[in-house]
Amino acid sequence: MADVLRRALLAAPLMIAAGEQSVFDFTVTRLEGGPMPLAEFRGQALLIVNTASFCGFTPQYAGLQTLHDRYKTRGFSVIGVPSNDFNQESTNAATIREFCDTQYGIDFPLAALSHVRGPQAIPLFRFLATSSGSTPGWNFHKYLVARDGRRITSFSTSVEPNQPTLLRAVDAALG
Repeated sequence: MADVLRRALLAAPLMIAAGEQSVFDFTVTRLEGGPMPLAEFRGQALLIVNTASFCGFTPQYAGLQTLHDRYKTRGFSVIGVPSNDFNQESTNAATIREFCDTQYGIDFPLAALSHVRGPQAIPLFRFLATSSGSTPGWNFHKYLVARDGRRITSFSTSVEPNQPTLLRAVDAALG
């Protein structure tokens, strides 16, 4: 009897962990409107990035697209989340889409204009900040989400999409 109880107690943390929230439990709105349930990406590694069209770091869009193209066949996707929290994004979805298409040929998914920090942050970004211990300090803050949707690593704005540190982390997340 004691052995059964001991095994049950040892298994309890696993049962609790299995019920924890993951990135795949969230839904954001697509830039073009309509829901984008992140459950659509279940089992993939994701790089979720708050983006802006009129920022000194905007050229990172090119690197994000290259990263998306390089790893998408291995189960990876970049998801851009335009934000005007730092006053460097259009407030018009059509303008954001046109900019991304014409300037950078972006074909990775883009969410609707969203708040990514502070009390107005969308639930996804509150979860990412809490899980990683890092809140966006500027545009192009990156959250790398492992295939399980729970292990989250953040990268500051200054980490370019092609930097070896980020590339190694993506490889490990896809591992």
